[in-house]
Amino acid sequence: MNPRQIAIALWTLVHKEVKRFTRIWPQTLLPPSITMTMYFIIFGNLIGSRIGEMDGYTYMDFIVPGLIMMAVITNSYSNVASSFFSNKFQRSIEEMMVSPMPNWVILTGFILGGMARGLGVGLIVTVVSLFFTRIEVAHPLLTVFVVVLTAALFAIGGFINALLGKKFDDISIVPTFVLTPLTYLGGVFYSISLLPTFWQGVSMLNPILYMVNVFRYGFLGVSDIPVGWALAAILAFITVLFGIALWMLENGKGIRS
Repeated sequence: MNPRQIAIALWTLVHKEVKRFTRIWPQTLLPPSITMTMYFIIFGNLIGSRIGEMDGYTYMDFIVPGLIMMAVITNSYSNVASSFFSNKFQRSIEEMMVSPMPNWVILTGFILGGMARGLGVGLIVTVVSLFFTRIEVAHPLLTVFVVVLTAALFAIGGFINALLGKKFDDISIVPTFVLTPLTYLGGVFYSISLLPTFWQGVSMLNPILYMVNVFRYGFLGVSDIPVGWALAAILAFITVLFGIALWMLENGKGIRS
């Protein structure tokens, strides 16, 4: 395929993915905004007023970046996991595999579709947060950069989950038993400086901690970990997982399961 044909194929796949989740927006875009509104009301207003300040900011201001990032992570992941597995279950993915379209285009198309949903939900949650607090972004470019990287990373993770899944129940195991605990323990609702030294070290093994802290630094200018190291870790995760996903796709791993 020449570059123009590749661009058309990629655009078609991304357009299909975006149309897929926007067509059923009451199921894909509305529930996350309602859930996050509950978080803002319960944790921000009710509990936050008793907690007071954290790292020099009101508790509401402190948790807003983490909640936005949590919405981006879960929706980027779930969109690709459910979409690709549905294509695999319906055997329509095999039509893509035998087409002239390169495997990296298939992978990139699903990733961009997942990123679109994750970033879209993140934007909705950001707008919702304006009803509860005033947002001031200290480092706009860094904020946008890290949220795009995070959406890409978890979209790739969702793709791998869909490849490994053999039944519909399998695509909910990782979000339920791995992704959700890591998100809640990733510094969304607290600063790891509050933890004992041992548990601070354990928390450093949580990849979501790096993303939440860089994103919070972009908003508030405070972070529990060095921003440079966090960005390097995110880029490394993306590189490794993209390579794994592409290798699995090229070798048909999970396609015929």
